[in-house]
Amino acid sequence: MKSPISKWLSLGALAVSLATPFSSAVAETKSVAATAIVEHPALDSVRDGVRSALEEAGYTGDNLKWQYQTAQGNTATAGQIARKFVGDRPDVIVAIATPSAQAVVSSTKSVPTVFAAVTDPVAAQLVRNWEPSGTNVTGVSDELELDRQMELVKRVVPDATRVGMVYNPGEANSVVVVERLRELLPTMGMTLVEAAAPRTVDVGSAARSLVGKVDVIYTNTDNNVVSAYESLVKVGMDTKTPLVASDTDSVKRGAIAALGIDYFKHGVQAGELAVRVLKGEAPGSIAPQKSGELSLYLNRSAAAAQGVTLSQELIDSAAEIID
Repeated sequence: MKSPISKWLSLGALAVSLATPFSSAVAETKSVAATAIVEHPALDSVRDGVRSALEEAGYTGDNLKWQYQTAQGNTATAGQIARKFVGDRPDVIVAIATPSAQAVVSSTKSVPTVFAAVTDPVAAQLVRNWEPSGTNVTGVSDELELDRQMELVKRVVPDATRVGMVYNPGEANSVVVVERLRELLPTMGMTLVEAAAPRTVDVGSAARSLVGKVDVIYTNTDNNVVSAYESLVKVGMDTKTPLVASDTDSVKRGAIAALGIDYFKHGVQAGELAVRVLKGEAPGSIAPQKSGELSLYLNRSAAAAQGVTLSQELIDSAAEIID
């Protein structure tokens, strides 16, 4: 027969053994490693949106190991970061922008990976199609309907027939957009004039090479261009060459207009996919998604400086106007 003390110790041990699994489950720490090809407002907003989604799901400083690194625009550095993260074996890697996503996906077939701010994940060879990949990869695309983008160009510069585009020919996102515009623009009575900017320092000179050859310059979410957008704006202002962007943050920096997504919300969407993976879903069972909601941003002072008068109809349809 057990003594009262022994009985008490046995009950205590049982209570601890019953409580331990539950407590460890609640306190279990998850690790998320995020990387971006470069720092600029749109990609920074994606990162912040990812963090917001994690926090909303209860992953905070107490039970989340978070690390973030940017490649500062260098694809070799993106590869180094990818290999370092894969070696760390986090629960999820969030790869922001195509070059970083390509670096991660080429470095691992097992660590769960969520991409974000990737225009065409199929062309970038991150996934085979828009169905669940069956691999370790899922994510969110920021692909935009280019016909709507070019309709905006026409609304900003109604007489435009020559559309210039500065882009990095080494970025898959931009190559896809250029190829599609080559086919689309002639159907809309316009032509494309291209200027390559393989490095951020090339953006200003590439834009200047278009002066006199184009009626408007359109910019997609090319990371080189967005990182050096002020140099593009200077050309637009100096030569009265209108700038139309696809990134709404670029409007705050000097583009006349953009019909684009909210990159913070885009990051939240990617973060929600990361949460699903952290809670046990296989990334390969989650189909890649797109950010569908678009907003029109206008910058009236930029329009005046670049020689454009915005129609009242365009002003009335804007979600945000910057003066």
